[in-house]
Amino acid sequence: MAAVTHVLTLDYVASILDEDAELLKAIVSNDDNLTYGNIISVCIGPDEAITALTDHGIEELTDMLSQARLTTKSWHQFLDDFVDDPELAARFKAQTSR
Repeated sequence: MAAVTHVLTLDYVASILDEDAELLKAIVSNDDNLTYGNIISVCIGPDEAITALTDHGIEELTDMLSQARLTTKSWHQFLDDFVDDPELAARFKAQTSR
């Protein structure tokens, strides 16, 4: 595996992918949802960190979302499986699939 030389913050990834940052944060809050090493925590203070993704993490997340959005049923199942907050999952289910 090549050395990671840069990462993109999750908020920036959300803007690039035209995704809701809350959705991406919910997905990557469980670091088992992407391959080990693709989610990076960047400390910005003594008790503060932000989440960032490697290029491979962005590709994996993009593929995951594309597959999930193939049908409404698969999208709802994806939200049930990957978003731990039921209210947040319900909010995304209520939105029109892309």
